[in-house]
Amino acid sequence: MKAYELGGFGIDSLVLAEKPIPQPGPGQVLVKMRAWSLNYRDLMVIKGSYRPNLPLPMTPLSDVVGEVVGVGPGVSRVSVGQRVAGIFMPKWLEGELTEEKAKSALGGGEAGMAAEYVVLDADGVVSVPDYLSDEEAATLPCAAVTAWHAIVASGKVKAGDTVLTLGTGGVSLFALQFAKLYGARVIITSSSDEKLARALALGASDGINYKTTPEWGRRVRELTDGVGVDHVVELGGAGTLEQSLKAVRMGGRISLIGVLSGKGRIDPTPILMKNVCVQGIFVGSRAMFEAMNDAIVRHQLRPVVDRVFPFAELPDALRYMERGAHFGKIALSLREEEK
Repeated sequence: MKAYELGGFGIDSLVLAEKPIPQPGPGQVLVKMRAWSLNYRDLMVIKGSYRPNLPLPMTPLSDVVGEVVGVGPGVSRVSVGQRVAGIFMPKWLEGELTEEKAKSALGGGEAGMAAEYVVLDADGVVSVPDYLSDEEAATLPCAAVTAWHAIVASGKVKAGDTVLTLGTGGVSLFALQFAKLYGARVIITSSSDEKLARALALGASDGINYKTTPEWGRRVRELTDGVGVDHVVELGGAGTLEQSLKAVRMGGRISLIGVLSGKGRIDPTPILMKNVCVQGIFVGSRAMFEAMNDAIVRHQLRPVVDRVFPFAELPDALRYMERGAHFGKIALSLREEEK
């Protein structure tokens, strides 16, 4: 089978190699891959900024969808022929996140999924909605579950709430879609007016170009009659948190998900003075994934896939992500010419 191996940090260090097909052991399943999706974390891992001391060589990527083609002894919850996605942290099945569960995250410490066949724990896979394409379903394990955790599982967003989400990547657009399912108003930011127009077409009430409106926190307050939003889906980190704290209402909530704008120093005073709840969101559990899938099916929601690359073009897909031109998710597929 073909599998990517990262021998050194950098996109140019990815090598597509031939490796033997692994075999499932007790409690495991063998999955033949159909599609993958990229997360910004994957780019950080490959470039060495996520874990500079990551042992190499390793296989990257975390988000996959495929068909179960073999099961090991003792497996009963999934069967051969079933289409499944791997969960981001195979040991986080339910309950609160622990250090042990966090260490099981795929493609960052544990082996990744950029291979034609992978072995996964049977407990660490879930069925995906039948009506979704392989590429759409592959976007669910990280970006969708993260947004679901922020908006629904922990955020408890309800009708009448106002949500601010930053950017137009996968997590932000899933947050927009989930918030709309629960009757919330959504304000979204981007550096592109074209992307803002597309977000408005998905249901956002207002779009703010943060390049032309650098004090976008103040603009958010204007759009909410001076009150501020109930909930911020914060993906920038240190570079945007100051504005998010201006945008959130007294007693509001900020779900801290990404560090796309880099690291820096934060003045915690507004958190105190505005009685703001700031919660880190590190993807979610299998139970969250399954509850999210039920809602997706019930509302026939479709993930936003910007572009699909052949599996053999993973380096090109990563460079496309690096340019920031995408709207929604970037996927990879084993197309007919590659099978």
